[in-house]
Amino acid sequence: MGSLKLLVVEDDLPSLELMEEVFTSLQADVRPVNNSETAAALVGKEKFDGIFLDLEMPRVHGFDLTNRIRESSWNRSTPIIVVSGRSDRETMQRSFSVGASYFLQKPVDRQKLSRLLRTVRGGMLQSRRRSVRIPLHTEVMCSLDTRTIRGTTWNISQTGMQVEVFGLQPGNVVQLSFRLPPSRESIDASGGVIWVGENRQGIQFKKMSTHSQDLIRECIAQVEQ
Repeated sequence: MGSLKLLVVEDDLPSLELMEEVFTSLQADVRPVNNSETAAALVGKEKFDGIFLDLEMPRVHGFDLTNRIRESSWNRSTPIIVVSGRSDRETMQRSFSVGASYFLQKPVDRQKLSRLLRTVRGGMLQSRRRSVRIPLHTEVMCSLDTRTIRGTTWNISQTGMQVEVFGLQPGNVVQLSFRLPPSRESIDASGGVIWVGENRQGIQFKKMSTHSQDLIRECIAQVEQ
């Protein structure tokens, strides 16, 4: 599936350079950033497999950056590893409450970083598989309140899809019905509209049967092959 794409956010340059060197040596594609405002912009327009971030950052604090990541359409499910010199229970609990996946205490060294990346690699790859999108152009029926609106799908992943359906707004909860190639089996699901563009809308799946989930995974796997 290629190299892991990692974002590393750290304002201490020696620590940033160390993490970049260690992760690159483990075949990761590393984007080192020493400015949390730059990182906040990046997570809103690029997908990463994992994000390492320091808590004590100027401008945008690590807790606030974690919130922004979890609110972004690109990285809301991306594993986040908080790196901090603080080890008190309150800091750790707050890190996890705002969306952190792992907590790494400073100071960091090569052995600690290597061991951590090997530990979390499986979860990052699993998260990547869930977010892989494939083209899908088929009719979709969206039921919203008392209305049923016909539209077209553009692409699909295990977690959601992009559609072109007139009249959707962010926050809408819709019932979806569409068919997957090549079996043409019907998929029924509920989803939430998380963003609306000029011609497309992003819908995150909320509920569907295990059978439908399996069909989507199989469809994506066939296209990837």
